[in-house]
Amino acid sequence: MLGLGWQELVIVLVIIMIIFGAGKLPQVAKSLGQGVKEFKQESTGTTDSLAAASASSGDAYDRVPPAEQAKVRADEI
Repeated sequence: MLGLGWQELVIVLVIIMIIFGAGKLPQVAKSLGQGVKEFKQESTGTTDSLAAASASSGDAYDRVPPAEQAKVRADEI
């Protein structure tokens, strides 16, 4: 783990309870959990959306007639 024993974990928990209060502790834990959940969704969703975007843009470029592809390439240069 982190090298913390049970005594250190109890001390950290007491400090957290003093700072946030026992009533707000469930709210803090819930918001932290939601943040982690959103982070995981976004980190996995980003690679999927990039792959989909690159695949769809490549497909659209392939449907363009060769003369139009040359014009696009000339404009990129």
